[in-house]
Amino acid sequence: MKPLPPILQIGNVLLSSEILTEKFCCDLSSCKGICCVEGDAGAPVTMDEVAEIEDCLDEVWQDLSASAQSIIDRQGVAYTDQEGDLVTSIVHGKDCVFTYYDQIEDFNTHETIHDCCLCALEKACRAGKTKFMKPISCALYPIRAKQFSNGTVGLNYNQWAVCEPARRKGRELSLPVYVFLKEPLIRCFGEDWYQELCNVAEELL
Repeated sequence: MKPLPPILQIGNVLLSSEILTEKFCCDLSSCKGICCVEGDAGAPVTMDEVAEIEDCLDEVWQDLSASAQSIIDRQGVAYTDQEGDLVTSIVHGKDCVFTYYDQIEDFNTHETIHDCCLCALEKACRAGKTKFMKPISCALYPIRAKQFSNGTVGLNYNQWAVCEPARRKGRELSLPVYVFLKEPLIRCFGEDWYQELCNVAEELL
């Protein structure tokens, strides 16, 4: 196989070739949702997403901690961080305000995993109470998206130490990043764009 160019272009989207070659599959039983806790800012959101999140508040309110409720009452569901980006509000400088803690069952061992950090927005959506799943920046991770002034979108693969269990599981399953993120990529760019991405990946790999 020839070396892949570092950057590929599909339509108006520039993407790192690592999105095709690297393997990834979230392993919640190992990481316990630490990506919703670690970091120094909330999840990037758009103004449209802020409006959708605000529409979901009544349905998710009971799942939020008292501290999260207080912060939302005081500054809203989002704020502008030090880099000038609009992000979800956070609690104590870490947890996203929409996180809650619960137990899950390990898919393979059927053991109960305690104190997992989960998303109240996703919970409400999966229960059919709302239509908004989560910010696209959350759904796309480990891909980070950047919008340029000329309308081009850049997609980069981000490696975070806390996601080592996901990289390990991805390698075990031989699951490329772009396949793991099929649903959110289609949500962002459409079925035709994703099919072209698959065609490019098949041709190059």
